[in-house]
Amino acid sequence: MSVIQDRIFARVESASTIRFAGFSNVKKSADCLYSSAHENHVRAQTRSRAVGHNSPSFSSSSMAGSAPEGSQFDARQYDAKMENILSAEGEDFISTWEEVHDTFDVMGLHENLLRGIYAYGFEKPSAIQQRGIVPFTKGLDVIQQAQSGTGKTATFCSGILQQLDYQLLECQALVLAPTRELAQQIEKVMRALGDYLQVKVHACVGGTSVREDQRILQAGVHVVVGTPGRVYDMLRRNALRADSIKCFVLDEADEMLSRGFKDQIYDIFQLLPQKLQVGVFSATMPPEALEITRKFMNKPVKILVKRDELTLEGIKQFYVNVDREEWKLDTLCDLYETLAITQSVIFINTRRKVDWLTDKMRARDHTVSATHGDMDQNTRDIIMREFRSGSSRVLITTDLLARGIDVQQVSLVINYDLPTQPENYLHRIGRSGRFGRKGVAINFVTRDDDRMLQDIQKFYNTVIEELPSNVADLL
Repeated sequence: MSVIQDRIFARVESASTIRFAGFSNVKKSADCLYSSAHENHVRAQTRSRAVGHNSPSFSSSSMAGSAPEGSQFDARQYDAKMENILSAEGEDFISTWEEVHDTFDVMGLHENLLRGIYAYGFEKPSAIQQRGIVPFTKGLDVIQQAQSGTGKTATFCSGILQQLDYQLLECQALVLAPTRELAQQIEKVMRALGDYLQVKVHACVGGTSVREDQRILQAGVHVVVGTPGRVYDMLRRNALRADSIKCFVLDEADEMLSRGFKDQIYDIFQLLPQKLQVGVFSATMPPEALEITRKFMNKPVKILVKRDELTLEGIKQFYVNVDREEWKLDTLCDLYETLAITQSVIFINTRRKVDWLTDKMRARDHTVSATHGDMDQNTRDIIMREFRSGSSRVLITTDLLARGIDVQQVSLVINYDLPTQPENYLHRIGRSGRFGRKGVAINFVTRDDDRMLQDIQKFYNTVIEELPSNVADLL
């Protein structure tokens, strides 16, 4: 291990446990991390290949060097696939959109929609909103990519709300999301932005009463947000009637179009009207996912960023070399005071390990919450409600639920396990630094994780620094 790591995590072995010396240095780092996470708000810049603007450069710390060697990620092959799909020469598949609107007032939105937008707390549209709201309101098919926390949800919600016929109490827009939590979060945003329009929105998700879904849908709603399984069930039962649906949105499309959801998406699409506006939104857009959109999009407007333009700006990234898997728990406990002061999310790769870590932390008298897909819906709702309200400060969860966590107070993310795919790294650490706020991400790295850490750095063209004894000197 390095000199810094020797100083912070000097190993002390006993018969049954491994403990770490250097608490003072870890706490010193933790205190600095907390202060850094609460700097003045800075609006994050979003790159857009479609409008041809110069992309803002990465911070000097993130561009301190090239990605390490030994990575399995093939950047040239990835970029070649993406370029081939984006160019689509001869097929005229993807169109471009050049307009940028720097205020909500010039977008031609309904007055009551503007009232809802401003009441929700938006003052100026984010980069993706400046480019993405208007083409969506015009009924164009849209593919949009932007970093988590830059306002993708509000973009398509505004576009949908602008087009609804509020005199017609029938489902006119269908939004699909990969998780229950994300679907419910979208429902809340849609309801809030449409508050002065008296929009009726319902979330159809698994783990809730089928009979209650049927009752609400038959009474009439303007928008349905849901997960593929429950939405398909409601369509098949004819509780959700597709006749009036004119807008179909896939949120977090990379996950939705993965092998686990692709067939369900196609099944649903077959039941929708032929004349349909389609929107595809995600923080990452792998070429395989983008290629699938050809099957049900009509000359979409593209608002995409290149792989090397995916921004981690505003988020300070560090790693801790824990060397062995069994050292992670003690390292996490050393950092607990910082986790509890700010709101923090800890990511684990498996549901079983979430339960294991939660039990271990509570056994050491540390207060934590945990949520994963095996929990019943009511329990998950309660846990997320407590976390959003701030009564719960530390949340342990899996990738499955990463995209449903939209808590603006989160300023620290810990990857207890590195993600298994580089694309998921952005979804995870994007939970901190929401809407331009400063955030911190700490990655626990064992010997077995070295290659994945290299892949992540290469994928995002960034350098993740080692956690220092005093991070304030680097901020």
